[in-house]
Amino acid sequence: MSRLVPPHVPPRVTVGDDDNLRRLHFRLWQVFITTLTVLVTVWFITLGPIPAIIALAVAKHVLVAILVMGLDIYPKYKGEQDARPTGC
Repeated sequence: MSRLVPPHVPPRVTVGDDDNLRRLHFRLWQVFITTLTVLVTVWFITLGPIPAIIALAVAKHVLVAILVMGLDIYPKYKGEQDARPTGC
């Protein structure tokens, strides 16, 4: 009868691509730009109804663009190589 043994421990590998600080800077940048967009929009709203409508339309597009940047969703175009490593 064969013995059941636990599998071998995989070798330890150090990875030098610690992106935590870069990701933190990006998230802080997102929060700052979002706050700035909202504050500028509120200021434009105080100027009257026409600037308010234009400011809300522009702010909507800016905030959606910031959101999509944070989601890491990139379209794949025909013939385009994937720039990210395959291990992600």
